[in-house]
Amino acid sequence: MQKTKPNWLRAKLPSGKGYADVRKLVDDNKLHTVCQSAQCPNMGECWSRGTATLMILGNTCTRSCTFCAIDTGRPQAPDLGEPARAAEAVAKMGLKHAVITSVARDDLKDGGASVWAATIRAIRYRNPNTAIEVLVPDFRGKEESLDIVLDAAPDILNHNMETVKRLQRPIRKTARYDRTLWVLEHSKSRGFVTKSGLMLGIGEEKDEIAETLRDLRSVGCDILTLGQYLQPTPKHAPIDRWVTPEEFKEWEEFGLSIGFGVVESGPLVRSSYHADEQSDKYGILGIKASA
Repeated sequence: MQKTKPNWLRAKLPSGKGYADVRKLVDDNKLHTVCQSAQCPNMGECWSRGTATLMILGNTCTRSCTFCAIDTGRPQAPDLGEPARAAEAVAKMGLKHAVITSVARDDLKDGGASVWAATIRAIRYRNPNTAIEVLVPDFRGKEESLDIVLDAAPDILNHNMETVKRLQRPIRKTARYDRTLWVLEHSKSRGFVTKSGLMLGIGEEKDEIAETLRDLRSVGCDILTLGQYLQPTPKHAPIDRWVTPEEFKEWEEFGLSIGFGVVESGPLVRSSYHADEQSDKYGILGIKASA
């Protein structure tokens, strides 16, 4: 496989007042973003548009997935002032659709669910017309923890599958394929719009991608994102192949054909990339605007 990134993976460089304003807002409020911690290639574009994905519960993850750039180690105790600061940041950015994610906090009895709930409620109180999408960990399959998050009533419950069944153990370590399906199925059973995503180009076969998409649809997953895996450092899992824009288009068409309501598929697509447009397609923003 060629080492140089193909032309279709050229990302927009950080620039402009919007980018500077978001950086200052994040720094001033002592917040973390997955944009920075996970080395997202779209940070320049999204921050220039005045939007960022906030990451709660610190900047250190208790898991060591081989695809992820976020630091692994022993996290600090949760910051009880973080939910209010996150809500204020959403207000200052003027977001009509806020995406919140977190590191895995397996060191906490509830996996951080109580902080998740406090953050959702703080954002809702401060920004009543903002749609809230949460990209959550699996809480080690603890239903009571997931329900704490769902009881706070986010608008979209997002939990990524990341890769196909065969590659779960080498890529995601502690996570499990069936557990991810359970998170989505349980959330759907409670009436939530659900969303998941995969990285392509990390060693999967095409028949495995199709199987995974069908499995996600079997538990009622509504929104799907597909993007190119990019190796954060030489210590992380290697890139197996560059997936062409044409193949991403084929997977978009396949996903829609088996019943996904929205499929965002492209080399630079990430979980929160243009998430506001995804939820707009799904009708959530229209509901919020008329509330």
